[in-house]
Amino acid sequence: MKACGIVHKYGDNVDTDVIIPARYLNSSDPAELAGHCMEDIDTDFVKRVQKGDIMVANKNFGCGSSREHAPIAIKASGISCVIAETFARIFYRNAINIGLPIIECPEAAEAIEAGDTVEIDFDSGMIYDKTKGTEYKGQAFPPFMQKIIESEGLINYINENK
Repeated sequence: MKACGIVHKYGDNVDTDVIIPARYLNSSDPAELAGHCMEDIDTDFVKRVQKGDIMVANKNFGCGSSREHAPIAIKASGISCVIAETFARIFYRNAINIGLPIIECPEAAEAIEAGDTVEIDFDSGMIYDKTKGTEYKGQAFPPFMQKIIESEGLINYINENK
């Protein structure tokens, strides 16, 4: 499984209230959530993001509340993967549960810049910055987690494997 897209870059401690502001939590519709994704930190994100793009951040991405709305908003916006130095644990699990690929890789998170074109090989964990010609070894998912992501989330995976 692979992803390739343009990078949208953020810093440390991007919390779930910034990813999807609490005022929009009265909806669970992925398309509606996507329309407000990142708006309090990056007002033009929803205008710029294209299907397949990649989000890159530094430390503690997804900290804050445990709501699944945050990874749902990111995935529904078109982001194909989030790369970060570290993720808040509950965000990490929620992302896998809804089928949003995420990879921890401190070197890539530091070096990759907004606007770079990045390709990710989920089987190996390799991250290729096509703009700079550099590569990084991220943490590959175990096969069972890859199957959950390929199924578009845990519920679909369970339903497919009854």
